Amino acid sequence: MLRELTFVHESTGQPWANRMMGLLRRANQRCEAARQAGETALSARQIRWIDKRYAQILAEAYVSNPQATREHQRRGRVKQSFAFNLIVRLRKHAEAALRFVTDLRVPFTNNLDERAIRMPKVKQKISGCFRTFKGAEDFCIIRSYLDTMHKQGHNLLEVLRSTFRGCAPMCASR
Repeated sequence: MLRELTFVHESTGQPWANRMMGLLRRANQRCEAARQAGETALSARQIRWIDKRYAQILAEAYVSNPQATREHQRRGRVKQSFAFNLIVRLRKHAEAALRFVTDLRVPFTNNLDERAIRMPKVKQKISGCFRTFKGAEDFCIIRSYLDTMHKQGHNLLEVLRSTFRGCAPMCASR
């Protein structure tokens, strides 16, 4: 979202995108502070304020980016601006976009997810493809296991050694 909001702000100069980025970053700071304090959730009052401000910014954005309409009677959908499509997605998926606010276990960014899928994409680019679907599945399972163990602070060399000895460490569950 931040990349797309940055693009809208830089390409169109619309201030709503900058305000939305600021809101999301402040919300993330509040979530980080709550995590540091050992809390499991933001207060209901904080969540309501963030939700209300989010809706206000999107309402302002709609005013700046009205839906395009067709001038001539032709078939098909009318092409909308990038900003309008982003606003529609932000409104439609508001609950998912603000999930990090209502559930402090959810990270603010998807950087870890992107990092997790980077390796299969690199392997696919280098070799052109996986030979079989089963090979791709096996590769993803192994990478997922190693990535999880790394995130949980395990030494990957020791994890691999233990695995090859027949006593693979188990991932901790939440």
